[in-house]
Amino acid sequence: MIDFNYETDFVLENEEAIRVWISNVIGSENKKTGEINYIFCDDEYLLEINKEHLQHDYYTDIISFDYTVGNEISGDMFISIDRVKENAQDFNVSFDEELKRVIVHGVLHYCGYKDKSEEDELLMRSKEDEKLAMFHVEQ
Repeated sequence: MIDFNYETDFVLENEEAIRVWISNVIGSENKKTGEINYIFCDDEYLLEINKEHLQHDYYTDIISFDYTVGNEISGDMFISIDRVKENAQDFNVSFDEELKRVIVHGVLHYCGYKDKSEEDELLMRSKEDEKLAMFHVEQ
């Protein structure tokens, strides 16, 4: 089950399409969809989570807590809408595209992809692009 929660005024316009896409992404990695919660918030909300749980004192676009067991993907993903908006401007892409990239980035982490090394980061970007293309095919 994929749920969307809001700690800010932002609301996804196409929850069901996003839900189907995420499930398809998980299936394409030969995994099963467990319980996934997306919590959309602002910078300050996510900064507090970053400080409290990770002891990091800086803004970020996403923090995920992975509860995956075996092949069943589960977790909580906190996404700062403020960061997504700023990153979209910085990367010269639409807000919608950047939001989908962040949404799928968290799922890919749960599927086992990393992004700490340069090689891992290249694979992660490639997987993000592959999974973003799946959204367009589904619509």
